[in-house]
Amino acid sequence: AQAEASRCLNCKNAPCTKGCPVSVRIPEFLKAVKDGDIEKAGAIVKSTNSLPSVCGRVCPQENQCEKLCVRGKIDGAVSIGSVERFVGDYMLHVKSEPTQIKTDKKVAVIGSGPAGLTCAGELAAAGVAVTVYEAFHTPGGVLVYGIPEFRLPKRLVAAEIEKLQETGVRIELNTVAGKTVTIEELLAEYDAVFIGSGAGLPMFMGIEGENLNGVL
Repeated sequence: AQAEASRCLNCKNAPCTKGCPVSVRIPEFLKAVKDGDIEKAGAIVKSTNSLPSVCGRVCPQENQCEKLCVRGKIDGAVSIGSVERFVGDYMLHVKSEPTQIKTDKKVAVIGSGPAGLTCAGELAAAGVAVTVYEAFHTPGGVLVYGIPEFRLPKRLVAAEIEKLQETGVRIELNTVAGKTVTIEELLAEYDAVFIGSGAGLPMFMGIEGENLNGVL
């Protein structure tokens, strides 16, 4: 990771950061990795990206940050995604401390997919008490049910969620918002409700034979 990070040219205008949907400060975190300070690199990445070990695996870096890497014009782009994955995995083994900031605000988050987890993490960091309501028996949303194991191991998703819980986030499973608990009930108990229920319904093509066994 240090060897790859050292290939970064530390471009002044950082086109790689402009190519990142969440504007990770890429040259900064790569420099921290190059210097051997992985926890500092993790803090830099986490300041804009709540799920680095996930994004390091599933983001299409070749069409985003790495596509704009100036080094790519010389001898190949820096493997930004791979280094981010390393940093994210490393940070899973660093204990998260509950935030020292405390407010009297409470927020309910519906859905424990990427949107819900990111929202919960940002709110917890701001000192807000957060409870995540998940309809299924396992948290993670599309990260668990929609991305195959070979692309994103379930143990890593579980580890990311465990890190979130270390900061004080509560997760209520088997709770269907709108049925088990109504929005009105949540609004009566919480200051705000974030709805990140995801795209849970499939879209069928409507062609003959699509429901036959063995047809995918």
